[in-house]
Amino acid sequence: MIAFQVPVGYWLSLAVAMFAIGSAGVVIHRNPVVVFMCIELMLNSTNLAFLTMARYQITANQTDTLATQSSMHGQMMVIFVMAVAAAEVAVGLGIIMAIFRQRNQADVDDMSTMRL
Repeated sequence: MIAFQVPVGYWLSLAVAMFAIGSAGVVIHRNPVVVFMCIELMLNSTNLAFLTMARYQITANQTDTLATQSSMHGQMMVIFVMAVAAAEVAVGLGIIMAIFRQRNQADVDDMSTMRL
């Protein structure tokens, strides 16, 4: 039997707290870089939830092969989320830099229209 040190509820509570903080940051802040950082926090909270569920779904009746496959599914989702986050940052920072060069300011409220 696999003995876990920290209960699954603690990890999921941490993931929910991180997601809530990130959501609040997206709603409250006007600086687009800070908004991106809050979005990254939200994506990392989902990664934590994926890894937690992948780790804790292993039961005592599973063989080593099934346990490894179960763990790999969560890790694959984390790698996918990290790839999406990297693409989001690359595209988003490019857009922010283009807007900053045009307007000499970068405020989220002013970026509500696509016109420059």
